[in-house]
Amino acid sequence: MPNLDGVRTTARILATQPDLHILVLTSFSDQNQILDALQAGAEGYLLKHAEPETILAGIREVVAGGSPLDPKAARVLLTGRRPAPGPALSDREREVLDLIGEGLPNKSIGRRLGITERTVKAHLTSIYHQLGVTDRTQAALWVQRRTAGDDAG
Repeated sequence: MPNLDGVRTTARILATQPDLHILVLTSFSDQNQILDALQAGAEGYLLKHAEPETILAGIREVVAGGSPLDPKAARVLLTGRRPAPGPALSDREREVLDLIGEGLPNKSIGRRLGITERTVKAHLTSIYHQLGVTDRTQAALWVQRRTAGDDAG
């Protein structure tokens, strides 16, 4: 579509005709496109590679109140909901990170663990890299979020 994409078109149509049923038929199967279309009000999402019978069944399903979703699109959504695997920290790095989470400075961490401050800094460099953070504040916040997530589950 030259002026609007499917998501904006869906939202615009439903803003003026909210009783319509919209089934998206597209070649896009990335998570953001799928979620954007569904959030805009589409009731189903099929990919253009689907067999004609599948598309016709999808149209009928939307009209009947269903929400057909292409299996590939469903897989993309389900995969996106999986928690990202945690970093592969060593036991010592986990100890250092836990103490960062408690707010301890490097010198105190070294004393508590019986290692030099220089070794603490080396562990921190590795931890920052694995967590994708740049400083101890971000690392401490990472620990805090992770702990809050464990408490909520």
